[in-house]
Amino acid sequence: MPKDSYTYETEKPGIVFIISTIFVLAFVIWGFVRPNQLAEVASQSLNFTIENFGWFYMIIAAFFVSFIIFLAVSPYGKLRLGQPEDRPEYSFYSWLGMLFSAGIGVGFVFWGVAEPVLYYLDTPLGRDLETQAEAAQLGLNYSIFHWAFHPWAIFSLVALALGYVQFRKGQPALISSAFYPLFGDRVRGKLGQGIDILAVLATSTGVATTFGLSAMQISGGLSYLTGIPNTAATQLIIIAIVSVLFMISAASGLDKGIRYLSIINLTVAGLLLLFTIFLGPTIYLLETFTTSLGAYIANFVPMSLTMTPFTESSWLGTNTIFYWAWHISWAPFMGMFIARISRGRTIREFIGGVLLVPSLLAVIWFSVFGGSALGLEMNGVAPVADIVTETVELALFVTLQEFPLSGLTNGLAIILILIFFITSADSASYTLGAMTSRGSLDPTLFTKITWGILIAGTASVLLLSNGLEGLQTASIVAALPFSIIMAIMIISMLKMFTQDLRKERRQRRNKQMNEMKEEILTQLEEEIDDFNRDSVSDTEDEKKDRY
Repeated sequence: MPKDSYTYETEKPGIVFIISTIFVLAFVIWGFVRPNQLAEVASQSLNFTIENFGWFYMIIAAFFVSFIIFLAVSPYGKLRLGQPEDRPEYSFYSWLGMLFSAGIGVGFVFWGVAEPVLYYLDTPLGRDLETQAEAAQLGLNYSIFHWAFHPWAIFSLVALALGYVQFRKGQPALISSAFYPLFGDRVRGKLGQGIDILAVLATSTGVATTFGLSAMQISGGLSYLTGIPNTAATQLIIIAIVSVLFMISAASGLDKGIRYLSIINLTVAGLLLLFTIFLGPTIYLLETFTTSLGAYIANFVPMSLTMTPFTESSWLGTNTIFYWAWHISWAPFMGMFIARISRGRTIREFIGGVLLVPSLLAVIWFSVFGGSALGLEMNGVAPVADIVTETVELALFVTLQEFPLSGLTNGLAIILILIFFITSADSASYTLGAMTSRGSLDPTLFTKITWGILIAGTASVLLLSNGLEGLQTASIVAALPFSIIMAIMIISMLKMFTQDLRKERRQRRNKQMNEMKEEILTQLEEEIDDFNRDSVSDTEDEKKDRY
């Protein structure tokens, strides 16, 4: 990153780092020593949260989407994440690749096949449907619903607030900085530290879960393709290898490591997608995409605000509400990282890239891979449903195995997951390093590696103790207070945006007035010059007449 007014001096880890690492270590030790107790407490907390605040998650997630769309179409969309003269730091392709490589791409790859099939077996909202086709379409609709607008709106909200206060207001890269317009210098004290610690804890638990999921899927894919045993030992070896690769990437810096790997990853994902479309049932997949896109647009509002108070179905709590809470727990990490790579873009351009493009890709990805798996299952070609219910991490590889060039496509899938794993670790360690180094945009390599090792260790211990589900559940519960923080963040954003929009309008009017004055003065000077030039040869009587 070029040295400019937005590059803060490298800071040593502060009190937020110390307290956060103590909490994470204590949680890991608890999960290792008493995994059953952790799972029980986490389950009780999750049930309490969903039963009592499920309605809140549904409303607040829908509100976040509405607010982001409002910003895009409002006059606020003209404001820039930075000074008015700033321009984007990365090309659109690099930027888009880095968005996915921050971690959410792992969710696409892991659940792109599994989730539609699981919903085909366990019908959303407990509905009784007459045909398998209806069950398949509804399952696909809800899978896309969970990964399109809502998560990206949640990430966008935090990213906008952080990007604006960093690059427009010169504040440190901290979650607490987003509240400076409301609380002033108090965010530099205990209030801000409390907000930052909560954000770090939510981030670390969510990232550790992704580490575990990635290790499981790589291990499952290698086992399916080569016969390597799909065991905890294999998963630990994978985590160790990825940790070494991540350290190399982290040492290269953000502009080289994550950026180059993200470009490679987006290219590999595109190739895998195109191979599947053109080597598979192309017309069927195109029809599935068209139908899914139409169903998502038509049912977006009903799905966003539908609950089951009269049927008491538990499906919504264990799926949609679960996802909204999970995405909120990811918001500090994704928001911080997206903000860092989005300097110079207008709010409207930012929302178009972060909300619309990934949402469209979600529709395409789930339609192609989920639609392929559903077609194989419904036509009796492959027992995808049985495999998904037994070993969910094999879902993608089993599906690709039924198409031509399966060796190539499965190999691409493993490379894709591996690079996602590395870039997720790299971006997570960078973000956690910034959050625990007083907001430095250039955290020390030691800080980044410390967090990378700590998160890798967390995932490893929990894989051994079978506590990964407990950690995931804990991140969901932690999302409740952070969702309230995000709601307050909106008030702070509106205050900032309104003040700066008025300021820009005043500056624009003053500039126009000055230009008009300059133009009038120029015209007067030209007329005076013409007058003087014409009067040189006039007689005294003619000059009197001219005057």
